[in-house]
Amino acid sequence: MNIGVYIRSSTTRQSTVSQRIEVMEYCSRRGWADFKLYKDKCSGGKATRPGLDQMLQDIRSGRLKTVVVWKLDRLGRSLTQMALILEEMNNHGVALIVTSQGIDTSNTNPAGKLQLNVLMAVAEFERGIIRERVNAGLKAAKLRGVRLGRPRSLHKKTGAVLGEKKSGLGVRAIARKLKMPPSSVHKILKSADVN
Repeated sequence: MNIGVYIRSSTTRQSTVSQRIEVMEYCSRRGWADFKLYKDKCSGGKATRPGLDQMLQDIRSGRLKTVVVWKLDRLGRSLTQMALILEEMNNHGVALIVTSQGIDTSNTNPAGKLQLNVLMAVAEFERGIIRERVNAGLKAAKLRGVRLGRPRSLHKKTGAVLGEKKSGLGVRAIARKLKMPPSSVHKILKSADVN
């Protein structure tokens, strides 16, 4: 069996014993004695967690076909984060079983597939709303005259580039000497109208 069991507590002070007992009993009832345990002791809001990251890596490499968790919120706190995890599992044909909430997305359970599709539709809706908010914020910032993107820093090297050019060096030689991309040297020379 290619079974993964994921257990998470929010802090190091919290115990995962109750989760572990329920999930192990479920696996035992299904006759699954051979499974891999993934465990994290950190907030579910964190984007990267060692146990979850390893489990996702095993999903991508085809080592897992089923993931068992105690509650859905053990995988992630936000709907967006859950959507990404569920999408990853769905793309690789991995079933999700949530023991305490009656969710089973395996092919043998059409009700579980329906639940997963509803969850993913809601998550996709939330991602769309977040994208709209971000775009509206960027548009408002542009209207206020805010410059977006990384701050420009070429002006700091203009003097050095122009000095090296006066001494007779070419674009590539200047770039090597000042440890900067040739395109940046060219841009400085072009803006200073130096050939």
